[in-house]
Amino acid sequence: MKDTIVHIETIERKIFLIRRQKVMLDRDLASLYGVKTSQLTRQVRRNIERFPNDFMFQLSKEEFDSLKCHFGTSSWGGTRKPPYAFTENGVAMLSGVLNSKRAILVNIQIMRAFTKLREILSTHKELSHKLSELERKIEKHDAEIRAIFDAIRQLMKPPLPHKRRIGF
Repeated sequence: MKDTIVHIETIERKIFLIRRQKVMLDRDLASLYGVKTSQLTRQVRRNIERFPNDFMFQLSKEEFDSLKCHFGTSSWGGTRKPPYAFTENGVAMLSGVLNSKRAILVNIQIMRAFTKLREILSTHKELSHKLSELERKIEKHDAEIRAIFDAIRQLMKPPLPHKRRIGF
């Protein structure tokens, strides 16, 4: 494969799960595209109709604080406002807003990273389902084996001595 601007592994580390959605933050995207965060958000605001709530949302103060704790920093490069989070569709829409060769190439890599994550999650779900099936089978077999051992123990018990009846 020819030289790429950004490796998929680098992109994967910048994808977060927020509000049960896989998203990338504006500052990470700006860094990948080689622009300032303010330039990226300015372009988004100029084309806001392209970014409905399921494409992009701004983190709440609590989410932002939690994210800062996740990175172990007390401040985040002087950021005063919580960042914007872009879903996969929002990232795809960014390529139409940022018209540079680098933005197009980086977007291709980002789409590949999201696809790879989706495949990994799909494989993980299948594996989890198969593991659950196996556990159920083992539990069923455990119960059956336990019943067999109980029956064997009953057969191994010495017979009770017959008491002779006295009298008639």
